[in-house]
Amino acid sequence: MSLLRARATPMLRAHAQNTLRGFRQGGKKMMPMPKEEHAAHTISQRLRSLKKIPPELIPIGVVLFAAVFAAFYSLLRKFWVDKTLRLHRTGPSGDH
Repeated sequence: MSLLRARATPMLRAHAQNTLRGFRQGGKKMMPMPKEEHAAHTISQRLRSLKKIPPELIPIGVVLFAAVFAAFYSLLRKFWVDKTLRLHRTGPSGDH
């Protein structure tokens, strides 16, 4: 019986070490991420990166730009043209 225990104990220790090995810190270090091939630093490089935009998205961009432009135009025109717009808070007497 003691012979069996002597043989089983080293196997159990080896098994315990293998299971704990997955929890060890260290080992393989993280490699730094490679930089993009064309990181946009200058205007010309930024313009070159516009070629990567899929052609299917260009009409959506045009429509979105037109909608935002029209919204800003109508908002600014409303502020400029509308004379009944309340620009100041009226006080308790109503004349201020």
